[in-house]
Amino acid sequence: MKNYTLIICLLFLGVGSVSAQQEKGIIGTTNWLNSWTEFRPNNVEYGEPTQILSGNITKNTKLLKKDIYLLLGNVFVTDSTTLTIEPGTVIIGDFKTNGSLTISKGSTIIADGLETDPIIFTSNKSVKKAGDWGGLFILGDAPINKFGNSSSVNFGLKPTSYGHISYGGSNVKSNSGILRYVRIEFAGKRTKEFGYFSALTLAGVGNKTIIENVMVSYCDGNSFNVIGGEVNLNKMVSFRSSSNDYEFNYGTQCNISNSLAIRSPYVSGVNGSRCMYVASYDKKEEVDLTRKGTSVNAENMTLVNISDDLSADIQVGLVKEALFINPDASLNMSKTVISGFNPAVILDNEIAVNSKNLDRIKFTEMYFNNSKGNIFTENNSNNADLENWYGNRAFFNVYSKGADSETFIDSKNSKRPDFRLRINKIIASNDYDNED
Repeated sequence: MKNYTLIICLLFLGVGSVSAQQEKGIIGTTNWLNSWTEFRPNNVEYGEPTQILSGNITKNTKLLKKDIYLLLGNVFVTDSTTLTIEPGTVIIGDFKTNGSLTISKGSTIIADGLETDPIIFTSNKSVKKAGDWGGLFILGDAPINKFGNSSSVNFGLKPTSYGHISYGGSNVKSNSGILRYVRIEFAGKRTKEFGYFSALTLAGVGNKTIIENVMVSYCDGNSFNVIGGEVNLNKMVSFRSSSNDYEFNYGTQCNISNSLAIRSPYVSGVNGSRCMYVASYDKKEEVDLTRKGTSVNAENMTLVNISDDLSADIQVGLVKEALFINPDASLNMSKTVISGFNPAVILDNEIAVNSKNLDRIKFTEMYFNNSKGNIFTENNSNNADLENWYGNRAFFNVYSKGADSETFIDSKNSKRPDFRLRINKIIASNDYDNED
């Protein structure tokens, strides 16, 4: 693509192998996916429920590993209550009643699993499928950009009080608890009037909340849906989601790092879906534009589309872009791998290509691999301005056409894949063919 790309690649490879700070994509001296993740959840038998959770939880409650819990209908943790979940505990969402768990504003969840003993949310069906049950909602009182600085989640939930589904406020430092070493499987049930649940919805959540090492697999809705608030996400995993892996909206202020999205062209939703969707609103008239728009800082991400025949899947329209960015939203992405998409990034067609807008949408030290095109404006095949901008040597972006086996340490391992870059074996090209 550009004459200096090979030089940049060589510099990247030489420095990257010496300093972990220079590595792109997910990082770690060992494969941090080991032990706590599960890439074949249909093969796991969790047993039958021994306890039922239903209605409102209004007193501090502890769920124990020795029991298996059934979420019967919409369960709400309310009245400033703390729900504590022991490491290794299994919570099952009921299919018939669309089981879900909502941590209402002012209440707290302490789901602090262990690497060797994660907490599991899963389906109660014998043959499990994406969308078997609802999902997990955590609602806080951090700011959003909607008028009134408050809103509510609906999805057909049936709370005894509107306050149990409301979120938003002025407390940036609010604390909704801990989610650490947690798996959420087969969530995202579709509702007739309100669409798909997300596996994990964080709405108005403040920055004192700890969210680390959370894996979502086989979700029919979004894996991670972040609505407003100020959140820090570390070591997130989204695996074979039918909708967006990470969606940010309504004034979200988010730092996400060392996180992974593994897409498949064979399970995407009919309307298309992406690894990351960044927006400040769905309808402009809903929001107060004097408030902060959505701003996401993403570092050391790996966003990968796994295909048996990528060229054929692109040709028949099964592969879409990895990222979609809407107007009035900001994204600062660095040291990230985007591999196997069509193209890597699309900007909404209302985003004018000028320095003011592009200063809010930054891509630096990126590794764009094996995608049909890099960064485009929606419905515009001429991306010369964007290529010139992001191809500037000051951004240190790298372009390659490597197969997954050449790019990642062990992407084919169905039990314990390793999506860290195979640093010393990457061969980058010094020309970028936009038509491949």
